[in-house]
Amino acid sequence: MGVSVILTVVGSDRPGLTQAIADAVLRAGGNWLESQLSRLGGKYVGAVLVEITETDLARLEDAVKAIDPATLSVTLIEAAADGPADGHMLTLELVGADRLGIVREVTGVLAGLNVNIEDFDTAIDHGAWSGEPIFRARATLTVPADVDPDQVVAALEAISGEIMVDLTVSGVPATA
Repeated sequence: MGVSVILTVVGSDRPGLTQAIADAVLRAGGNWLESQLSRLGGKYVGAVLVEITETDLARLEDAVKAIDPATLSVTLIEAAADGPADGHMLTLELVGADRLGIVREVTGVLAGLNVNIEDFDTAIDHGAWSGEPIFRARATLTVPADVDPDQVVAALEAISGEIMVDLTVSGVPATA
């Protein structure tokens, strides 16, 4: 019987690093299920969900750590049982002038309504004409069954003017 583990990696980016990790997973007898890998702050950063037998866990960790012991940090964590999200899914998109506190304001509203962030991606672009930093965020949210999705939208819209962002929320069910 296999176990699911999350393999996290942070290190110096270079061509072929993802292939080397995939090779290490395969050599250890693991099955690569899901991943999120990216270049962040000039580093290679990622998480990979791997299914593997308990007896091969140490072999997996050793194989990945051997890729580049001086610059690649590796951690294995047992994954939790994954089931369907309980609640209503929403997609949130924000665009606005970058400033301190945008993420804290938005996540504070969501936490206050007990909304779970399933996925959260942010980036800074530069305005085409002004060159000013533009903050962009996209999130997948799970709204609990006892919270009206319209309440979440209203709460986010209430702060959108304060933090000066354009806000788009999709997936809100139509009311009868």
